[in-house]
Amino acid sequence: MNLSLSRSLALAGLAIALGACDALPPAGASAQPGLSLSPWGQAAGVEAEEVRFVPAELTAAADLRLAASERRGLLLLDGQGGELARLTGSFSGLDSRVLGEQLLVASLDSTAQQVALVLLDVQSRRWQRALKLPPRDFALSGLCLYRDEASNLHLFLLGEEGQGEQWLVAGANELLPAAQRLRGVPTPPGAEYCHADDATNRLFINEEGVGLWVLAAQPEADVGRQVVDMRVPFGGLKGSPGALVSVPGGLLALDGEEPALHLYQWRTQGWQSVARLPLDGLSEPERLDARVTTDGLDLLIQDDDQGRAYQGRLSWKPEAPLLAPPLPYVVPLRQTEPVGRHGDAADDPAIWVHPTQPELSRVLGTNKKQGLLAYDLEGRLLQELPVGRLNNVDVRSGFTLGGQQVDLAVASNRDHNSISLFAIDRLSGELREAGEIRTPLGDIYGICLFQPHSDELYAFANAKDGTFLQYRLSSDATGQVHGEQVRRFQVASQPEGCVADDRQQRLFIGEEDVGVWTLDARAHAPAKLSSVLKVGDVLRADVEGLGLYHGAQGSYLVVSSQGNDSYVLLDAAPPFAVRGALRIGLNGALGIDGASETDGLEVSSANLGGPWSQGLLVVQDGRKRLPEATQNFKLVPWTAVAQALELD
Repeated sequence: MNLSLSRSLALAGLAIALGACDALPPAGASAQPGLSLSPWGQAAGVEAEEVRFVPAELTAAADLRLAASERRGLLLLDGQGGELARLTGSFSGLDSRVLGEQLLVASLDSTAQQVALVLLDVQSRRWQRALKLPPRDFALSGLCLYRDEASNLHLFLLGEEGQGEQWLVAGANELLPAAQRLRGVPTPPGAEYCHADDATNRLFINEEGVGLWVLAAQPEADVGRQVVDMRVPFGGLKGSPGALVSVPGGLLALDGEEPALHLYQWRTQGWQSVARLPLDGLSEPERLDARVTTDGLDLLIQDDDQGRAYQGRLSWKPEAPLLAPPLPYVVPLRQTEPVGRHGDAADDPAIWVHPTQPELSRVLGTNKKQGLLAYDLEGRLLQELPVGRLNNVDVRSGFTLGGQQVDLAVASNRDHNSISLFAIDRLSGELREAGEIRTPLGDIYGICLFQPHSDELYAFANAKDGTFLQYRLSSDATGQVHGEQVRRFQVASQPEGCVADDRQQRLFIGEEDVGVWTLDARAHAPAKLSSVLKVGDVLRADVEGLGLYHGAQGSYLVVSSQGNDSYVLLDAAPPFAVRGALRIGLNGALGIDGASETDGLEVSSANLGGPWSQGLLVVQDGRKRLPEATQNFKLVPWTAVAQALELD
């Protein structure tokens, strides 16, 4: 189909009707999208570097515009371009989100070279005083806002040399007293435009002269990016990709060298080009905004060469993706000090409960590049035992060591393919080395303890090849700990996490790419594996840490679903019904980031006092964001878990 074009220069100025493209329509489409554009705000003399629609959530602002001008400041405009309210200054770049009953506007103060966050009361048409982010040590080229699944508001900054950042700027209804930097984002060099799709947690970014990219917007996500489109001959962009805006299920992007508007639809296999609509009559289309209507999209396009804005209608409604309901979020109340090694270092926690003063209980954690760490319930580091590359750790109380009652911690030691043992003083909580049990495992990995009776203690150790060894632990009069191998069994692929239910004499083990299994934990029992939960829609590989919560209302197995940064809860007794899954998000008020890429976890139902009166969940955080640092562990009250999943 050819482009249909009509112009009337005498009275109405320039009008452009666009309805063709160089790309084939998607399967099932009956016609090419049609576009009509005409000058906007010309009669009102609108002079602005960027114009955007006021978000539709503010019903009183259904046909209002925002504008950023280096000469006139931030402007609230009516549908014809008439000025309704002004914040004096020099501004460039623009994005907004509804915040409570007001509108939060983000822009770049060109004079101060700082990002300005300004609240606008649309009904009273009043701007508040701008709040400034701290000056950055790189030149800013663009910005955009993002609202996460927990309703926190984030701000992305683009730097001219690929130095991007993500900041937390507001909670669900109000600005934070001070914005907090979450992470550096390695954006493409030459990036100037970005737009976040809140519903799908995607961040779209252009790369001048190269292409269009998409990244995960969640602060805990990996920083890798995927391509949407590239310049010819590698893609369909003929010029330099510019401004872009996402709509449900679709993406619009400007192509500046040969002025055109590109349309993309999300398909299961990736982003598919739907149309390329030439923008005849426009010289340098620079800025773009869109809003969804009942029969298509309203558009605003800024032509930099002409210094003029155009508005129009696009008869295109991409098919919105079917989105799974978001998982509930809980937030940590404490976090431990970061571990003393960079990279993938922190791995697995355990909880030691003080027998008489639970508030003095400790969180143990492994640093698999260094040794064993002990923290108090505030997350302060109390003790460090640099004994080697410890991977997993577990604790039980009441072990007789050299005639003395101690509590015992065991850890898998990858330096020696051994089980490292630590005695815990029951009064002070002080740890000391208590020996080592060598194993024949070629690459020891996970470990957990099983205590069927007060005078019996077993350790299960596994290796990356799937081998499990069960040891009976004992000590002699000299305090030497012995380990007698009493059972051996195997899973088909790599395991790690395991936890024993002492009450039911049941062992749960995780096979990372397969799921969770259970078997009889007793030494003389046959090692018959029964499936608890397979990897699938709920549980995503890798299956990592496992923990057991024994409460008054029931017992639950908690599993780290590393593949989607979530935690799955299910009954710890057959038929092992799934109770739900949740994520651990950031606590902006306390300056604690969320948890992601979790390896090990532990949970206790003990009353540890204060917020931990119903128990404590501790998880390893694979990406420490607030502030960016080496890995650590997050502490979450069980009451928040129970409330989020509506546990009885």
